[in-house]
Amino acid sequence: MSYAKELLVAQLAVQRAARLTKQVFADSAKGTVSKSDASPVTIGDFGAQALIIAALKKNFPDDEIVAEEEAAKLREDDSLAEHVWNLVKGTRLDDEKAEKEVLGGSVQSKDEMLDLIDKGDSKGGRSGRIWAIDPIDGTKGFLRGGQYAVCLGLMVDGDVKVGVLGCPNLPVDDAAELSADIGNGEGRGVIFSAVQGEGATSRPLTTGALEEGKRIGMKKITDLSAASFCESVEAGHSNQGDAAQIAQKLGITRPSVRMDSQAKYGSIARGAGDIYLRLPVSKTYQEKIWDHAAGDLIVREAGGQVTDVLGRRLDFGHGRTLAENKGVIAAPAAVHDQVLKVVQEVLSV
Repeated sequence: MSYAKELLVAQLAVQRAARLTKQVFADSAKGTVSKSDASPVTIGDFGAQALIIAALKKNFPDDEIVAEEEAAKLREDDSLAEHVWNLVKGTRLDDEKAEKEVLGGSVQSKDEMLDLIDKGDSKGGRSGRIWAIDPIDGTKGFLRGGQYAVCLGLMVDGDVKVGVLGCPNLPVDDAAELSADIGNGEGRGVIFSAVQGEGATSRPLTTGALEEGKRIGMKKITDLSAASFCESVEAGHSNQGDAAQIAQKLGITRPSVRMDSQAKYGSIARGAGDIYLRLPVSKTYQEKIWDHAAGDLIVREAGGQVTDVLGRRLDFGHGRTLAENKGVIAAPAAVHDQVLKVVQEVLSV
């Protein structure tokens, strides 16, 4: 089955949402509020989610949506809602055809915006078409001026078929070496995308029509000691001590690159890095599907393998979380088993 329309809509929806997030990113006051789990959310999260869902509902009205945010905070605070609404109604692509024919034009009212945000309340599952949205993945990175990603994936019967990542602070150049300060300098903004069975691509992130994409692939590794790996900035997201031991056992001498968001998936998919480790920090924590769906597919379509620490493929059919998985290991397919073996040795699993 072709997913050409789904891919086009997803790419343009992410591109439009990324334009909104960049406006907020440039503002020193990002309109931050806290959710019940104490994690931060910004006006950019709300606005980007509304724009993406608007595009999905225009094109695929019967599809379900699993999204990270809900509009309760906005309904309680009209001034905050008004701030988000001003962003949403003012954000359009420069390309009129893409804006009207593909995305369906602008959101018509503040009430419509709030209702759209709340349409991301699907429970997920193993049947039907379900989109997973993280409007700003890596909110803490977004707030500190680092890496973040606008993430969108389509699952059909629990299997990811389309994945798109908009990474406004990654360099366009696929050959740019992965480093802690990779987001500094000119030429930033890239969109990664993949369709199951069709490979993965990258293209510059623009404010209008899509630029031409080019195929990307993971770097071929012959000597693991020369490999590089990336992990989360937040120690609460991944066990950094265990990661250091794993790197030592693999003979990796280069320090890890710590960055926020699914920008890590995109970076290794195009060969800027080699291995991504997200190691369990709690026996009870469950990863959210919107944090991994797009990146998982993009890495696999670029020649990589993605599993949990027990060697199981990530299972997106259990609802809103990866309930049956623990941690994430993403690496080139040829060396994934080697990495997995050492991970299991260090974690004693």
